Amino acid sequence: MITVNTPKGRLSAEQRRTLAETLTDAVLVPEAGQFAPPARAGFQVHFVEREPGMMAIGGRLLADAGPGLDVMVIDVTVMDGDWRREVRAEVIERVLRALAEACGLPEPSPAWWVTFRVVDEGSWGSSGGVLSILSLLESGVFTEEKAKAIRAAIGA
Repeated sequence: MITVNTPKGRLSAEQRRTLAETLTDAVLVPEAGQFAPPARAGFQVHFVEREPGMMAIGGRLLADAGPGLDVMVIDVTVMDGDWRREVRAEVIERVLRALAEACGLPEPSPAWWVTFRVVDEGSWGSSGGVLSILSLLESGVFTEEKAKAIRAAIGA
């Protein structure tokens, strides 16, 4: 799940349409080890807009800080798996690049912050039950190498 928190009106509907796909792929490709469009169904992107008086940076409300501050907070939450430091870094960098491209900027704003959270195996639920990354490994979306790395990472 990817949650994009922005000041109200920061992203246009077209930018959100683009980001729905590119942010999904920014996480999906490092997770699966390949581009796997069928796996997109397992991802949600939520866009949360806040009034400038409901966000602050540097101890000042955006409403009081004046124009020019481009603040976003993106939270990436994933099932347990092969999330070594370099894989997390790849996701964060891909997310920031996707945001910059969708916003027509040459580089991400220094006030765009990304958090990366891993939900422990057995702590994620849907469809009336607890989900496991292990049940997804035979789906065909993970490369063989990535499936091995996931099994090793979670001790399966």
